[in-house]
Amino acid sequence: MFNKILIANRGEIAVRIMRTCQALKIKTVAIYSEADEDAPHTRLADEAYLVGGPRVSDSYLKIDKIIEIAKKTEADAIHPGYGLLSENPEFARRCAEKGLVFIGPSAEVISSMGSKIEARRVMLQAGVPVVPGISTSLANSHEAVKIAGKIGYPIMLKASSGGGGIGMQIVRSDEEMITAFEGNQKRAQSFFGNGDMYIEKYIENPRHIEIQILADQAGKVVYLGERECSIQRRHQKIVEEAPSIFLDAELRREMGEVSVHAAQTIGYTNAGTIEFLVDEKRNFYFLEMNTRLQVEHPVTEEITGIDLVEEQIRIAAGEHLRFDQSEIQCNGHAIEVRIYAEDPTTFFPSPGIITKLNLPEGEGIRHELGVHDTSKVTPFYDPMIAKLIVKGKNRVEALSKLRSALAIYELEGIKTNIPLLKQVLTHPSFHKGETTTDFIHKYIKN
Repeated sequence: MFNKILIANRGEIAVRIMRTCQALKIKTVAIYSEADEDAPHTRLADEAYLVGGPRVSDSYLKIDKIIEIAKKTEADAIHPGYGLLSENPEFARRCAEKGLVFIGPSAEVISSMGSKIEARRVMLQAGVPVVPGISTSLANSHEAVKIAGKIGYPIMLKASSGGGGIGMQIVRSDEEMITAFEGNQKRAQSFFGNGDMYIEKYIENPRHIEIQILADQAGKVVYLGERECSIQRRHQKIVEEAPSIFLDAELRREMGEVSVHAAQTIGYTNAGTIEFLVDEKRNFYFLEMNTRLQVEHPVTEEITGIDLVEEQIRIAAGEHLRFDQSEIQCNGHAIEVRIYAEDPTTFFPSPGIITKLNLPEGEGIRHELGVHDTSKVTPFYDPMIAKLIVKGKNRVEALSKLRSALAIYELEGIKTNIPLLKQVLTHPSFHKGETTTDFIHKYIKN
């Protein structure tokens, strides 16, 4: 087991990882930017080091500086969390070169799955069902129009290196395609340094359902049920739950076994997530693979009783998985909501100073926080500042508990998306489980 781990991240996920490290009696090293000097993760760590200026490009993305701090502090390993450098193959490669264990899959696997075009190709070869589309990058908008005509509109235009909905757009005509292609290509180039675009058939009224897997270095892979992440705004998840009430036992097993096969095919190790779109007839299609811990991992932890961060650390340390597929049991129902520092009507970020933070407590209520009651929320980072997770005996109980918790959740000084979350959770269609990816566009009026 490791003696010391550097957490190459910030906010609530850095705090989350440190808590598990503390339970395992592993010392932790935090890094922070000039804007995060007083952040909770710097207080919780055993050691904390300034890594650069407030912008991510000047701090949390500085590979050389982060590795320098890891070596200086005699850390054994680096946990990248999610976002930032977590899916950067160069970072994983540099860690290995410097004798540091990267808590995640190999650089080669990250690179392969990081390109959505390459991931489609690999999954097709593995026999995994994928959305009808192409597995090569488009030369220009005219080629996109030509191929879209063969597949049939509506089409989902996507950036190969995209994430968070950036570079992604539903297109319903040739005219829309020409305009959308040029605009999304520029955005993708700006955000990811890669303007490669491809297209897939747009699945109407789908559900976004993902399978959590764990894979050790001996080749053993298991799946830990599914999470439904269909409630999204601008292709960004805001409500996640486990299990999905849309899946039956047979489909759950089939999707799980396909995910295990996919992970084994690419030689995957550590924690990962296979994401699928599921249509109204329960056909499922590979969407992408996330080669890291997910924001929504707590709902899986709540229903399985398995600490995913602990398993990540143990796998990276060379330990074998401690359980077989037959030993994994899912009990109860868990729901997570992401709390963003943003205007609930415009979705624009809402930086400022938190003047009051009063959190609901009680059985089955869990918080993941990256702020405290005097925190300054800056415009430099992702606006997600907290997550609220609840667990109940069933979905009805979990939903009731979540609504009650949000009703007394106090966070003042900045605007948040809590009003939007309340609208979602009280809507009759959400209660019925009609949670498709167009839910907010269809039902929530701002």
